Amino acid sequence: MLFARVAEVSKGVAASARSRKIALLAELFRAADPEDVPLVIPYLAGRPPQGRLGVGWSALKDPAAPAAEPTLAVRDVDAAFTALAAVSGAGSQAERRRLVQELLGAATADEQRLLFGLLTGEVRQGALDAVAVEGLAEATGTPAAGVRRAVMLAGALVPVARALLARGPDALGDFRLTVGRPVQPMLAHSAASVGEAVDKLGPCAVEEKLDGIRVQVHRDGDSVRVYTRTLDDITDRLPELTAAARELRGRRFILDGEVIALDGAGRPRSFQEIAGRVGSRVDVAAAAAELPLSPVFFDALWIDDEDLLDLPLRARHAELARLVPAPMRVRRAVVDDPADEAARGAADDFFRATLARGHEGVVLKGLDAPYSAGRRGASWLKVKPVHTLDLVVLAAEWGHGRRTGKLSNLHLGARRADGSYAMLGKTFKGMTDAMLAWQTERLGELAVSDDGSVVTVRPELVVEIAYDGLQKSTRYPAGVTLRFARVVRYREDKTAAEADSVETVLAGGRAPG
Repeated sequence: MLFARVAEVSKGVAASARSRKIALLAELFRAADPEDVPLVIPYLAGRPPQGRLGVGWSALKDPAAPAAEPTLAVRDVDAAFTALAAVSGAGSQAERRRLVQELLGAATADEQRLLFGLLTGEVRQGALDAVAVEGLAEATGTPAAGVRRAVMLAGALVPVARALLARGPDALGDFRLTVGRPVQPMLAHSAASVGEAVDKLGPCAVEEKLDGIRVQVHRDGDSVRVYTRTLDDITDRLPELTAAARELRGRRFILDGEVIALDGAGRPRSFQEIAGRVGSRVDVAAAAAELPLSPVFFDALWIDDEDLLDLPLRARHAELARLVPAPMRVRRAVVDDPADEAARGAADDFFRATLARGHEGVVLKGLDAPYSAGRRGASWLKVKPVHTLDLVVLAAEWGHGRRTGKLSNLHLGARRADGSYAMLGKTFKGMTDAMLAWQTERLGELAVSDDGSVVTVRPELVVEIAYDGLQKSTRYPAGVTLRFARVVRYREDKTAAEADSVETVLAGGRAPG
């Protein structure tokens, strides 16, 4: 398949409503060779199979003139990306630029736009996996629910697409829940409050939301495997988790949970510390001794010979409680009757107590809902206190892909006592198209320099930023950066002198209002 066909669909998807996206993707899948699917799907989602390619702005500036006619095949692009990923050592910057310019020179203007997005990680045209599932179902005459279930059981869309396009709907039978093969975890939407979540869910459980690493633990006899939410195998890095799984009475099971670390007072250690421990591959025994991790399980997908996915949560939790002792299960409260004011009050009390214990919030889960693996199901709703800061825009980066020509990634700063600003990080999230257009014009008026990548501006414009917490960072002068920062709104009613200070940031920001 020509890469131009993928670029054409990507462009169409970016400008289309959901139904049109599905039709475009279905048409593309019908035309695709099954062996091209492992490339076509990641390209549309903006995720090259090779991962990060190490391409900076210097390799992309002054691009080669576009080709007049399309000649690049999808597999040609894959070969070029593989060559880019392999570049290292002395002269690597020059070699990356040579390879990038060679690829761009073989691409048409539309192909270049998609390549820029793939190389910079800024493909955001909404070709999400959920829409691709619908397109694949339409292309192969397969019920969408069956495709979704196969994807969750396979852990990815690509193998399901390859099988369906090669063999049709009968291929769905290949995908079953299997101990030892990870499945995509169920995810949660957000709610503004516990009360709002109870109103939406009806009878529900209120569980602690732990700021750890999501894990899926598979045991088959003496064999134990541990997987992350992205389905990476991290078994060898977590010997204490393997030991804990072997202590349980069951011989075959799949459990869903988190690993956390506690300090001497029993309060949770920071996510950053836990992530560092889980990411460590060197001297695992020493790392485990220095920062031992504890599993906290909250769901069971398989126990003994029974697939539990389609059972309601109340039944799955009963099976979990039969297998896992209370100290290894998540704390929870149950609201059996949403009209019971005492039960609702107890749910609010549980939320406040959870925060007091140092956890980040709660997740409310419908008691009658099955496990919808791989999806942000409406039956799981997370509630967290939202922190906001009024920060000053110090600079902005020119966007790529659909944001080409727009100032996108904001550099954010807090006031210092001496009147200067300490940068806390960057964000391009939360921006509507209208906001992008407005901030490009406004920041252009404030610009003091433009190196072709970053526009430095006078520190005058205040923006309200929501964020989920702080993490330590040696990269930024205040020693911290914001986690999951996103734009709420611009505060033209405030001057830079009224923006929040570094002291406010270190104190944890403000509740929105």
